[in-house]
Amino acid sequence: MRADGVLFDKDGTLFDFGATWNAWAYTAIHEFASGEAGLAAQIAEALAFDLDARSFRADSFVIAGTNREAAEAVAAVVEGSDVDAIERKLAVDAAHAPLAPAVPLAPYLQDLRAKGLKLGVMTNDSAYSAQAQLQSAGVTDLFDFIAGFDSGYGAKPDPDPLLAFADQQALAPERVVMVGDSTHDLIAGRRAGMQTVGVLTGMAATDELAPYADVVLPDIGHIPGWLVT
Repeated sequence: MRADGVLFDKDGTLFDFGATWNAWAYTAIHEFASGEAGLAAQIAEALAFDLDARSFRADSFVIAGTNREAAEAVAAVVEGSDVDAIERKLAVDAAHAPLAPAVPLAPYLQDLRAKGLKLGVMTNDSAYSAQAQLQSAGVTDLFDFIAGFDSGYGAKPDPDPLLAFADQQALAPERVVMVGDSTHDLIAGRRAGMQTVGVLTGMAATDELAPYADVVLPDIGHIPGWLVT
């Protein structure tokens, strides 16, 4: 085995990014705009979201960013809005987003645990949303570590939250695999001294991820085979 632990990003990694978040974001933008088409267009531009395609642009900071960053972008164009209130709404609403797992998660994670691997999730989403979504998917108890950007360890691409997983599970960083769909994930993994796996269930293409990854795979379902080669 190449590793003793696997740390997953959430959105775009455990769950397909576009299938989970594009429709949700389209609705959220119009709610923040209170039905005003011009304001909706401004919010969408601030979030790098294509309203016509109903999809985040590949260069959107939201893909790998935190709820706070998204809330600040919305507040900047919605007159009289409150950043804290927007952030809270994003966290609560995101907890109920329609989930599209990249693979059937329960049997997949059970198989990894049967191999003796420690498993974790580190997302730049809130810990509240992460816990709620993993609970909805029925896999919370299959993880040894779940952290969001607000869990007290920091946010990617900083390595500290990744190293917190390794430290809490008594793992050498070089024996941990960081799996993600964005350069934020992979840069954090490199900074932490971990192995890095890129997956293509987010918005980034192979050529964007490859410089920071030991391997780029179609989805997390291909990781078990890679771990033993």
